[in-house]
Amino acid sequence: MSSELTLSDRISELLASQPMIRPVEMARQLGVSEWEIVSQFGADEFVALPGLMAQSILESISDWGKVTTIIEVKGFVFEFKDAFPKGKLGFGYYNLQGGGGGLEGHLKLDAVTDIALLSRPLRGKETHAILFYAEDGACIFKIYLGRDDKGDIFTHQIAAFHALKEGQNVA
Repeated sequence: MSSELTLSDRISELLASQPMIRPVEMARQLGVSEWEIVSQFGADEFVALPGLMAQSILESISDWGKVTTIIEVKGFVFEFKDAFPKGKLGFGYYNLQGGGGGLEGHLKLDAVTDIALLSRPLRGKETHAILFYAEDGACIFKIYLGRDDKGDIFTHQIAAFHALKEGQNVA
């Protein structure tokens, strides 16, 4: 790929040659942050929100039912498929209340600088995800809409996701 091409052109070339590539893999190959990749997608695929909305978005998602939460670190991918837990603020963190056995943890929400609402095919399937990014453009974690036993995305979650994109339904 030519260095004279714009990042958008380089992404298009990469997608043409590797249509199933994920944004994190594109970022590695092109030597940029994942945020730089997703922010190049068109308005039909990508909506940016400020990191300050993280708590209200997470509070809303906790009522959506089963979702897939993904944390990817240095090529290791951790997935949790269940309802995203409710949380509460304490000691500088948003503390997830998984209820023993569910997803638990402590989120440093002030580290979230940007949020992406991403709608694009992944591995040949329709996907919708909320991605939380740090200042350096690295993805902290992702929440994908959940699927039923047939592999279809829950329709109520698609509606909630689109409402979020339009600035509605956020606590």
